[in-house]
Amino acid sequence: MSSESHTPHLSLYTVGHSTHEWEVFLGLLKQHKVTAIVDVRSQPFSRLPEYNRDALAAGLKRVGIEYVPLGRELGARRDEPECYVDGRADYERIAQLSRFREGIERLLKGVERFAIALMCAEKEPLDCHRTVLVCRRLRPYGLHIRHILADGTLEEHADAEKRLVKMMDIAPDLFQPDVTEADLIERAYEERGKQIAFRMDAVGA
Repeated sequence: MSSESHTPHLSLYTVGHSTHEWEVFLGLLKQHKVTAIVDVRSQPFSRLPEYNRDALAAGLKRVGIEYVPLGRELGARRDEPECYVDGRADYERIAQLSRFREGIERLLKGVERFAIALMCAEKEPLDCHRTVLVCRRLRPYGLHIRHILADGTLEEHADAEKRLVKMMDIAPDLFQPDVTEADLIERAYEERGKQIAFRMDAVGA
């Protein structure tokens, strides 16, 4: 599916449930008129029981918010062995999976009907694959992506990308004058992906 088949005015949010109390989390969703949660956790479970898959789905249903689990499609902890290099998940390889692409297609169809928030656990968008893996692959489709921060404010995805470049200390190379801002952003995504990717030897992961 080409990017031209999706209109650029369509919106998408992301959110991390973090350690929010349930009513606080619901408040964030209601504040921004979210009508569907797409759960991109590979393993939709939490130390906070209200965010376990079944409890979460039931709690959202009570307030009229749809729940769609897409962790198998868009998660960062994969079952496919070809996604790992030296025991670490490779985001580039994940993005090439047919299952991942199917997840992207479902998401693109979903935003035509719902005000969707991609949900994972991490509070900070740049600590999470929802931004570094999934939102990166949504860039060609012209969606208006915004991150719901812990205090309820919104961060434009373009601003998050600028923070990412600064965080990763990515700067133009004086010997490569043709490098663009887009090139720097891509480098920052790649480096951050390596930092946060799931490792098979990760303790307690």
